[in-house]
Amino acid sequence: MNERMLAAPIKRPRTASTAGGMAQGESVSMSKRNRTGIESRNGRHRGYVTVGPKKLRGPWADSVAEARSWRVQAMAAKDARKLTARTGPSLREAALAWIEMAEAGQAVNRSGDLFKPNSLRDYRSALERHIIPNIGASGLSEVTTGDVQRLADRLALEGLGPSGVRNALMPLRGVYRYHAIRDGIANPTRGVQLPAVRGRRDRIASPAEAARLIAAVPASERAFWAAAFYAGLRSGELRALRWEDVNVARGVIRVRRNWDEIEGEVTPKSAAGERVVPIPTVLAGLLVEHGMDTRRQRGLVFGTTEHKPFTLTTVRDRARKAWKAAGLEPITTHEARHTFASMAIAAGVNAKQLSTYMGHASIAITYDRYGHLLPGDEAEAAGLMDDYLARGSDR
Repeated sequence: MNERMLAAPIKRPRTASTAGGMAQGESVSMSKRNRTGIESRNGRHRGYVTVGPKKLRGPWADSVAEARSWRVQAMAAKDARKLTARTGPSLREAALAWIEMAEAGQAVNRSGDLFKPNSLRDYRSALERHIIPNIGASGLSEVTTGDVQRLADRLALEGLGPSGVRNALMPLRGVYRYHAIRDGIANPTRGVQLPAVRGRRDRIASPAEAARLIAAVPASERAFWAAAFYAGLRSGELRALRWEDVNVARGVIRVRRNWDEIEGEVTPKSAAGERVVPIPTVLAGLLVEHGMDTRRQRGLVFGTTEHKPFTLTTVRDRARKAWKAAGLEPITTHEARHTFASMAIAAGVNAKQLSTYMGHASIAITYDRYGHLLPGDEAEAAGLMDDYLARGSDR
């Protein structure tokens, strides 16, 4: 028996013997033990008992009475020799070990790639703020799907939005995915019902609008926005782009680096992130002008210097100011990347090519994000099949 089996509080009938406090026959020492063995933090409470060298702790409760109720049950189980010390690591120990391995490059994501530095910072924050304080004391193998569901429900009730709840549980998924493969531990994050994320669809500019948006920004930053619109590079990839990776004569950009705000230059977010992207003529002209204006043929293409990248917020603020003056609706670099995908599809680029140019880890991601933009419907598909079968019957 363990503390998972002791989650429900005891409800004892109120009798003459118990109304005054101590039940008949209950020892003084037991009464003292019930008044201790309670931990309190931030207005919440949990009971604990010592079994051998281990301290077993119950779930956090909103009242001392609930925590004490759990402890009474735990003490009774201990006295009956049905409560044993946990043998495996606690979730807290396993989670901290996992995040340290991930930070050291010894744990990978579902795609088999190393985690991005900013993702690891978010994961560590989520573990320390949400996971460890609530269920970290439980044994790694003792956490149930119900425990994770109750945690998700609590986070939502505390005001965390749907995306926030999902992000808070992301590192927990990573911990259990790691141990499920290596130790055969059941993954309690599977089957948890999370609130639906209903975000707005990203804005996509038309080709004419994209041209106007680029023309409205300061001349020194037009090539940057053109690379976002016409090559689909991520903002970190644009910050890390070097002239040696740009071949205007061949009409290609080789994406080999990303820029992290803390770590600096890093590898792309996945193996697919390292790729070759075509340069359309309109972008080629702006890149040539940018090179002539900056008088640089090496180092960072869009850096404030050859070695120092530009500050993204500064570039965004200048663009917003220029667009407002021109009466244009602002757009983000992320939305410019979506615009590139839209224009590529409209131009006839197939899904496999687009997946490569976007740097997606799989074509499934491309279909999921841009399938609604891909041309064709049932009638067109039927017509194509009819044409193919007709050609085949003539042979």
